[in-house]
Amino acid sequence: MERGVANWERLVRAVLAKNSRKSKTAIAGAVPSSLGDGCAQIEEILSVADRIQDEDPYVARILWLHSFSLAQKLDPNSEGRGMIQFKTGLMTIIKTDNSQTESRSIEPKYTVPYLIEFYKKYGEKYQIDELPENETTLRESRVFSASLQQLELITVKQKEALATLNTLSTVIKSLAREISQDYFSDEMKKLMERDAAMADGGVAYNIIPLDDLSDGNYIASFPEVRAAVSALQYHRDLPRLPNNFPVPESRTADILDFLHYVFGFQKDNVRNQREHVIHLIANEQSRFGKLPVTDPKIEEGAVRKVFNKSLGNYKSWCQFLPVQPFWNDVESLSKEKMLLYICLYFLIWGEAANVRFLPECLCYIFHQMAKEMEEMMREGIARPAASCETETKNSFLDKVITPLYEVVAAEAKNSNHGRASHAAWRNYDDFNEFFWSQHCFELGWPIRPTHPFFLKPTEKKKFGIKRNKHYGKTFFVEHRSFLHLYHSFHRLWIFLVVMFQGLTIIAFNDGNLKDGDVIKKVLSVVPTFLIMKFIKSVLDIWIKYGAISTSGRSAITRIVYRVLWFAFASIILTLIYVKSFQRGNSALYTMYLIVVIVYILIQIFFGVVMRFPFCSTLTLQCRHWSIPRLIMKLKQEDIYVGRGMDERFRDYIIYAGFWVVLLASKFSFTYFLQIQPLVKPTRTIVNFTDLKYDWHDIVSKHNHNAMTVLSLWAPVVSIYLLDIYVFYTVLSAIWGFLLGAKHRLGEIRTVEQVHRRFASYPGAFMNNLHVDIRKREQLRSTEETTTELDKFDASRFAPFWNEIIKNLREEDYISNREMGLLLMPKNYSPLPLVQWPLFLLASKVLVAKKIAKDSKKIKDNQEELWSKISRDKYMKFAIQECFYSVRHILTSVLDKEGKLWVKILCDETTDTVNSNTVMNNIHFSKLEDTIDKVKEIMKILKEKESSELRDKLKTALHVFYQSLQDLLIFNKGRRSDEWNTINQARANGTLFSNFTWPNDSELIELIKRLHLLLDNKESAADVPKNLEARRRLEFFTTSLFMQMPTTKPVSEMMPFSVFTPYYKEIVLYSAEEIQHENEDGITTLFYLQKIFPDEWDNFLERIGRKKDTKDKELFDKNNDSTLEVRFWASYRGQTLARTVRGMMYYRKAIMLQSYIERNLSEDIESGFGRVDSIETKGFELSREGRALADLKFTYVVSCQIYGEQKAKKEKEATDIALLLQRNKGLRIAFMHVVEVKGRKEYYSKLIKDVHGKDKEIYSVKLPGNPILGEGKPENQNHAIIFTRGNAVQTIDMNQDNYFEEALKMRNLLEEFDVDHGAHKVTILGVREHVFTGSVSSLASFMSNQETSFVTLGQRVLSTPLKVRMHYGHPDVFDRVFHITRGGISKSSKTINVSEDIYAGFNSTLRKGNITHHEYIQVGKGRDVGLNQIAAFEGKVAGGNGEQVLSRDVYRLGQLFDFFRMMSFYITTVGFYFCTMLTVLTVYIFLYGKAYLALSGVGEDIQTRANILDNASLTSALNTQFLVQIGIFSAIPMILGFILEQGLLSAIVSFTTMQLQLCSVFFTFSLGTRTHYFGRTILHGGAGYKATGRGFVVSHVKFAENYRLYSRSHFTKGLEVVLLLVVFLSYGFNNGGAIGYILLSISSWFMALSWLFAPYLFNPSGFEWQKIVEDFTDWTDWLFYRGGIGVKIDQSWETWWEGELAHIQSFSGRLLETVLCLRFFIFQYGIVYQLQASNSSKSLAVYGFSWAVLAGLLVLFVVFGFDHNVTVNFQLIVRLIKTIVTLVVILGLSIAVAFTSLSIGDIFSCILAFVPTIWGILSIAVTWKPVVKKLRLWKAVRSVARVFDAGIGMLIFIPIAFCAWFPFLSTFQTRLLFNQAFSRGLEISLVLYGGLKDEENSIKL
Repeated sequence: MERGVANWERLVRAVLAKNSRKSKTAIAGAVPSSLGDGCAQIEEILSVADRIQDEDPYVARILWLHSFSLAQKLDPNSEGRGMIQFKTGLMTIIKTDNSQTESRSIEPKYTVPYLIEFYKKYGEKYQIDELPENETTLRESRVFSASLQQLELITVKQKEALATLNTLSTVIKSLAREISQDYFSDEMKKLMERDAAMADGGVAYNIIPLDDLSDGNYIASFPEVRAAVSALQYHRDLPRLPNNFPVPESRTADILDFLHYVFGFQKDNVRNQREHVIHLIANEQSRFGKLPVTDPKIEEGAVRKVFNKSLGNYKSWCQFLPVQPFWNDVESLSKEKMLLYICLYFLIWGEAANVRFLPECLCYIFHQMAKEMEEMMREGIARPAASCETETKNSFLDKVITPLYEVVAAEAKNSNHGRASHAAWRNYDDFNEFFWSQHCFELGWPIRPTHPFFLKPTEKKKFGIKRNKHYGKTFFVEHRSFLHLYHSFHRLWIFLVVMFQGLTIIAFNDGNLKDGDVIKKVLSVVPTFLIMKFIKSVLDIWIKYGAISTSGRSAITRIVYRVLWFAFASIILTLIYVKSFQRGNSALYTMYLIVVIVYILIQIFFGVVMRFPFCSTLTLQCRHWSIPRLIMKLKQEDIYVGRGMDERFRDYIIYAGFWVVLLASKFSFTYFLQIQPLVKPTRTIVNFTDLKYDWHDIVSKHNHNAMTVLSLWAPVVSIYLLDIYVFYTVLSAIWGFLLGAKHRLGEIRTVEQVHRRFASYPGAFMNNLHVDIRKREQLRSTEETTTELDKFDASRFAPFWNEIIKNLREEDYISNREMGLLLMPKNYSPLPLVQWPLFLLASKVLVAKKIAKDSKKIKDNQEELWSKISRDKYMKFAIQECFYSVRHILTSVLDKEGKLWVKILCDETTDTVNSNTVMNNIHFSKLEDTIDKVKEIMKILKEKESSELRDKLKTALHVFYQSLQDLLIFNKGRRSDEWNTINQARANGTLFSNFTWPNDSELIELIKRLHLLLDNKESAADVPKNLEARRRLEFFTTSLFMQMPTTKPVSEMMPFSVFTPYYKEIVLYSAEEIQHENEDGITTLFYLQKIFPDEWDNFLERIGRKKDTKDKELFDKNNDSTLEVRFWASYRGQTLARTVRGMMYYRKAIMLQSYIERNLSEDIESGFGRVDSIETKGFELSREGRALADLKFTYVVSCQIYGEQKAKKEKEATDIALLLQRNKGLRIAFMHVVEVKGRKEYYSKLIKDVHGKDKEIYSVKLPGNPILGEGKPENQNHAIIFTRGNAVQTIDMNQDNYFEEALKMRNLLEEFDVDHGAHKVTILGVREHVFTGSVSSLASFMSNQETSFVTLGQRVLSTPLKVRMHYGHPDVFDRVFHITRGGISKSSKTINVSEDIYAGFNSTLRKGNITHHEYIQVGKGRDVGLNQIAAFEGKVAGGNGEQVLSRDVYRLGQLFDFFRMMSFYITTVGFYFCTMLTVLTVYIFLYGKAYLALSGVGEDIQTRANILDNASLTSALNTQFLVQIGIFSAIPMILGFILEQGLLSAIVSFTTMQLQLCSVFFTFSLGTRTHYFGRTILHGGAGYKATGRGFVVSHVKFAENYRLYSRSHFTKGLEVVLLLVVFLSYGFNNGGAIGYILLSISSWFMALSWLFAPYLFNPSGFEWQKIVEDFTDWTDWLFYRGGIGVKIDQSWETWWEGELAHIQSFSGRLLETVLCLRFFIFQYGIVYQLQASNSSKSLAVYGFSWAVLAGLLVLFVVFGFDHNVTVNFQLIVRLIKTIVTLVVILGLSIAVAFTSLSIGDIFSCILAFVPTIWGILSIAVTWKPVVKKLRLWKAVRSVARVFDAGIGMLIFIPIAFCAWFPFLSTFQTRLLFNQAFSRGLEISLVLYGGLKDEENSIKL
C-alpha cells in the first residue's frame, strides 16, 4: 500500500511538473515492479520519452502510448500493486501533452515512418558512427585536458544517444509488427543492425574474436593466431561429431568441440579454454620465429614446448607412482595428439573449481579421461563418455567435480571456520596427498562415491562425548604445539645443543683440548645427539597420529624402525660411553670412538657426494630399485614433493661458506663472552653450602643452589638460542650491501647525478631496453661515427624518455614548465650533434658568456677559455647547439645573398676557432648585444607570419648584421667577391628582402628551442623538484646500467597477465569521502593538499585552474573537475583505481614499444628504416599496437562480490564500471549467485566494457560456493582461469606501477629462460617501493623497514642463500608451472592464513627456483597508523604461527640440506621465534632477579663474592636490548640507506628516525609479534585482519586502544613493571641507583613502550579536550552491560568474553594454567619480607597470607553486592558496608600500633596480593566451563572488571597529566606528521574553532 501511495504522489508531481513545463515527467522511476520482466522495458521507453520530449513531443507521445499499451497487455485488469495509479498518471500525462500534438495521428502506419525518419536524424545529429573512435581515444589518453574534456562530454552524449536509438529501434519494430508492413529499406536495416551491434557489443569475446573473425580486431590477422586457430581444427583422426552438434557459422568445428561433446564440458568453459590454448600456442610460436602471412602453420616445436610445460606435472606424477602414461613414447606423439591432450587437460582444469587446489587429483582425472578418450578414438565413434553421463545430459561438472567438491566442502564446514583443531578435518593438502600413492586408483573410473575417501564427517556420541568421524588425514597432522619447531628443524636444535654442551665442557676444563680426558668428556655429545634424534623419531609418531589409517604400511614401518633404532643406539652408546668413562676401559672407549668416527665419515661422505648433480640425479633414478628405495625410505619419508631440491655444487659452496663464517662468529661470541665468564661464578655458587634464604626454601638449599645457578644461566642460554638471528642480520646486511653495490644500485642517487650522467642514458637504454638494430651495430663498429651513433641512440631514446616525462606530468609530479624543460628533442634535425633536454642546457649560454668576458679580462688564451667551458659538458653542448641552430635557421629562412652571408659568417667563425684566434677576432664586450639580437629574431620567427612581423624581421636582421660587424673581425680579403656581392645587396636593400617564413613544424620547434636556450636565465639544476619524480628518475636511470637479459621484439616477448584480487576495499574516493570532516574539521582532501602541496598545484595547473582555487569551486556541479579531483585523491591513497592505472602502464608501454619497432622498418631485424618515421603521437590509437598489446598483456581484477555490489547499486560497483570504461584492456571477474528452485547456484563470470556497458564474456558454473577456505586465495582461484600467457604477476590492490618500469617488463620476463641455478626459474621476485612513507612518522618507519626487507633482505635470500620464497606481491609466476601444480597460493582455512608464502613453499618443494631482481620496481602501500600496523603485524605473526604447524615448513626443514635449512629457518618462523625469545629473555632475567631478591640469596652471594654482575650477563642484556629496540634490524636499513642514498643521507635519515622515537615503535612491534605468534601456536585464532589502508588523521579513543592492546601489551608491560619494582624494593645491588638503572633500563624501556606507545603515536593524543571525551567514553564502555547484539566497542563485558574465545582445547587450558603459576611467586616471596613476619621462615607465614587474601575477597564480595539484588535492602547493605569499613580501618590501626606490622607492609601486601589475584583470575577464565558450572562466573567477571579499570587508570593518569602541557600536543603533532601538514593542521584547528564559535553565536 505504501509503495502504491508513493508512486501515486510521484505521478501527481510529474503531472504538475509537466503542466508547468519546468522539468521532465520523472515517470520512468514510478513503474510498478508487479509488471515483472516488462518493468525494465517500460522504464527504458519512458526514460527515452523523457529525454526527447523537448526535442520532439510527438515522438515522446508515441513512446508514452506504447508504454501504456505494453502495461495494459501485461496487466489488463490492473491487479498489480500500484498499477491503477501508474496507468492513471500516465494517461494524464498523455492527455496533457495532447495540446501540442493533437493534430497528428497516432496510428502505427503514420507513426512508424515518422519514427524511422526521426531515428535517422537523431543518429546523424549525434554522429553515432564516430563513437568507437572517440571511445578508443578517451581510453588510451587518460590525461585530463580541455580538448579531452570536450571529447568526453561528446562521448557521453553519444552513448546516451545510442541507448536511445536502441530503444527506438525496439519500439519501431514492435509497432511495425502490429501492422505487418515492411517500412525498412536495406540501408535502414543495415543502419539499425549496426547501431544494435554497437549497443550490444556484438559477439562476446575476451581477446581473440574466435566466434566472429569478421569483428575487425587486428589480432585475428596475426599469422601466429591464424595458425593456432587452424591447428585446432577438426582432423580426420578424430571420430566424427553428430550432425546436430551446434557449431557457430563463423567457424568450423575443432578439437574442443569434440571434447565438449564427449565429456560434457560447459560451453563457456570450452570457449574460454579455446582462447586460452590458442593464446598459448600462438605466443609460443611467435618466440620460435615468424610465420609466412599466407597459409601459416604452427611448428611442432612450439606445440611440444607447450605440451611439456602443461603436462609436466602429470609426467612427474606417473613417474613417481609409478604408472604408465597413456602414451608409449612421448617423442612419437603427433602435433595433433599433443594439442588434443593439452586441450583436454585445460578443459578439466578450467572447470575444476576448488579441485584446482588438488593438482595430483587433476592428474588422476586427466589420466582416466585420456584413457577413456583413447579407447573411443580407437573405436572411431564419438559418443558421450560413460564417466560423465547423467540421466539428462553429459556433464563433467556434475559427475566428476561435484562429488569431489562436496566432500571437500563438508570437511571445510567441519573446521568450524578454522576454529576446530587441524587434526579434526581434512584440508586441501590432505585431499591432494591421497593421490600421491597408488591407493588413489581404488577410486575407480567412473569415480566410486562409495569409497571411504568420500566419507563426509559426521558427529556421533561415544561415552557421552561428541566426536567427529571422518576419513583420516594424509601423511601429516597439524597438531597445535611448539614441538613442531623442534620436529621440523631438529637438525638445527641438535646442532645448537651439542655445540653448547661441547663449548661448556671445554670452558669448565679451562679450554685444555690437549688433555685426553677433556676430549673424552666432549664426546659425551654423541649420546646427547642420539637421544635428541630419538625424541625426534617419537615426535614422528605424534605427527602421524590421526593419519595412521591412511598411511601406507611402509610409512608406518619406517616410523617404528626409526624409533626402535634410535632407542637402541642411544641406550647402547650411552652405556658404552658411561662404562668406558667410569672404568677407564680403553677397549670400550676405542670401540665407542670407532663407531662415532665411522658415522661422522658416512654423513660427511653422503653430504658431500650428494652435492654433485650427477649423484643426486642418479639417486632419483634409482628410487624404483628395491634396495635403494628401502634405504631412502628409512632415511626420509617417500613423498611426491621435495625430491631433488639440491642446488649446484658452486651455489652450495657459497651459501655453506656464508654459514661457516656466521657460525664461527656466533660460537666465538658464545664461548668467550657467554660461557667462559660464567664458569667461575657457577663453581663458586655450587660450592656454597650455607647460603642464607629469607623464605622457606624447598628446591635449592640442599641441591647445590640449583635455582640460583639456573637464574644465572637462563638469560645466557636464551640469548644463545636467539643470537643466531643477530649474527645472521649483521652478516646478511653486509653481504646484501656488497651485492647491491655489485649490481650498481645507488649509483645515481641525486638529481645532480641524473643531470651529470644524462649523456650516457641513450646508449645504455639502447643496450638494455631496445631491440638490436643492424645499423647501430655498424655505427658502433666504426670509430669515426661517434657523433652519429650518439645521435642515432638519442633519436631512439627520445620517444621513450618523453613518454616517461609526459606520464609524470599526467600524474602531477611535475609542472608544465618542468615538463617543457625535461622533454628531449627528437634529434631528427640536420644539426651535427645531439640535442639534449633544456633542463641540462638552461642558462648555460649566459654562464658561458660571463666566463668568456672574464677570460678576456684576465687574458686567457683560447685553450684555457675552452677548458673552463668544457668542464661542464652541457655548457659546451649548449654553445655548439646555438651555433649550429643559428646557421640552420638562417640558412633555411634567408635566400640568395642572405644565405651566402650566413655561409661566410659560419665559415669565418669556424676558421677563427680552428686557427686559435678567438681571443683576438671576437670582441666579447659585444657578445651580449649580439645574443639579444639573435633572441629578437627567434622571437619574431616563432610567431605566425604577418606583414607586420615580416617588416620587423627585416629590421632585426639588419640590426643583427651590424651587431656581427661589431662583434667579429672578418678577413674580407680572402672572399672579396662574395663580400662585394653581400655589400652591394645590402646597399640596394635586397640582402634580407627575400626570405621564407618558417612553416615546417620541426624548424619552428628548433626556433622555439633556440629562443629558450638564449633567453632562459634560471638554472634548472633542481628540476624536477618533486621528490617522488626525482626518486623515480634516479632509479630508472640507475637501472639502465644494471645487468638484465637482452630484450626481444614485442612480437616475440613472453605474454603475461596481471592478477589482482579485490573484495570490498576503496575503489575510488567519492566527493563526500574526501570532503568529510573528522572531529577536528580535517578533510582527507585538506590532508592530501598539505602532504603533497606541489602535486596539488600541478593538478590545478593541469585542469586549468588557479592555485588559489577554493575546494568548493572544484566540486561545483556546473563543472566537470569533480571526477578529476576524486581521481587525484584516489591516486594518492591505497585504492583500486591507483592499482589499475599503474598496471595498465604495461599495456601502454607495449603499445609504444611495438609502435616504434614497427615504424623503424618493415623488417625490424635489419634496422634500416627512415629515421624521421619515428613519430609517437597517437601511438595508443594504432590498431596493430593495440592488438599486439592485447595478445601480450591481460589484466584481470577478481572483484569477488561485484555482482552483489552491482545488484545493491553500491558505489563500489559504479566505480569499478568507471574503471572498466576508462581502461580497454581491463577485465573484471566475479562470483555470481543465482537462486534456482530454492537453491543457490554459483558462477565465475568475466566481463569487459563495451560502449559503456558491462559485457559478459564467460560464465562458468561452479559446483557450489567457492569460498571454502581463506577468502583471498579462493577469490584468486575462481578467476585464474581467465588469465592468459606464460607468466602472471600477482598484484595486491594497494600497489602501484610506473610507466618507466613497465618498459622493462619484457626484459624481466626473459629471466625465466636465464640460467639461475640447478632448477628452472618459476617465480621472479621484484623490488618494491613503499610509497606511503611520506604520510607520517609511523608510515616512514614501516616504509623503511619494509623497503629493507624487500630489497636487501630478499637480495640475500635469493643469492647466495637460495631460500627466497613468495612473500606477497608483486612477484611474477611461471603461470603454466603453477596452475598445473596447485595454483599461486594455498587456501585451507587458518593454516594457510598467510596464503602467499605457501606458493613459494610449494614452488620450492616441486623443484622450482625463486629469484630476485632489482632493476625493476613496483610501488606498494603500507599501513600508516599504529592500529593498522599492529593489525597487519598481528596477522603476519599469527600466520607464521600457523606455518610452524604446517607440513610445508616441516618438509622444507627436513629435506633442505643443513645450510639451506638454517637459512630457511632464520628467515621464516625462526625470525618470529627469536623475536619471542627476545621478550622472554627479559622475563627470564627479571624473574631470576626476583628470585634472588625475594629469596635473599642474591644479597648473600654478592656479599661473599662479587660474581653476579659479570661480563656474560652484561653481554646477554646488551644483546637483548639492542635486538629489542631494533638496532640489529636497523642495520640492513642503515646499509640500504648508505647504498642507495649515500652516507650523509643515511646518517640524517637514521638520526631523524631516532628523534621520531622509532625505537619505541620497534619495541612495541616486538610485543605485537611475540603475542600473536605465541598465542597462535598455543591456541590458534590466526585470521585475516582488515586494516583499512586509509589515511590516519583522526584521533583514536582511549577505550579502542585499550581493547586492542590490553592483553597483548598492557598486562605484559605491567607485569614487567611489577618485576622491576620488586627488584628495586628487595634486590641488592652494589652499584646503587646507577647499577640498577644499567641493569634494568632495557626492561623499563620495553615496559613503558608497551604501555604508552599507542597513545604517544595517536593523533591529538595529548589534547585536553580529547582526553576528557576519552575518559567519558572509557567509563561508559567499562560499565555498560553486555548481552545479545551488543558489540565489543559498546560494552566491556562483550569485549572481555571475546578475548577469551581463543582458549578452546584442553592442552591449551593446561598450558595456560602452568604459565599462570608464575604470578604466585610474588606473594610467596614478599610475605617473608614483611616486618610482621618477624623473620620467620615457616610455611605458616605463607598460609596466614592466604587467610588474609581470603578475607580481602570476602570484603570484595560484601562491597560488590549486585545492585539488582540489594535494591530492596538498601539501608541494611549500607549499614553492613559502613560497619565493615570501620572494622577494617580500626583493625589495621591497632595492628600497626601494637604489632610489628608497618605502613610499608601494607603496600607490600598490595604488591603481593595483586599478582596472586590476577593469577587466580587468569586460571579461572582459562577454565571458564568449569567456573560456570560452579556458578562463580559473575564473581570472576566482577574481579576482572576491577582489574581492567585499574590497568586503564594506571595508563590514563600519566596521559592526562601530560595533556596539561599544551606544548606536548604540538610536539606530538610534529612527531607524527611532516611539518607542512602540522602547520596546516594548526591553522585548520584555529579556523575550525573560529567557525564553531561563529555558529554558536548565531544560535544564541
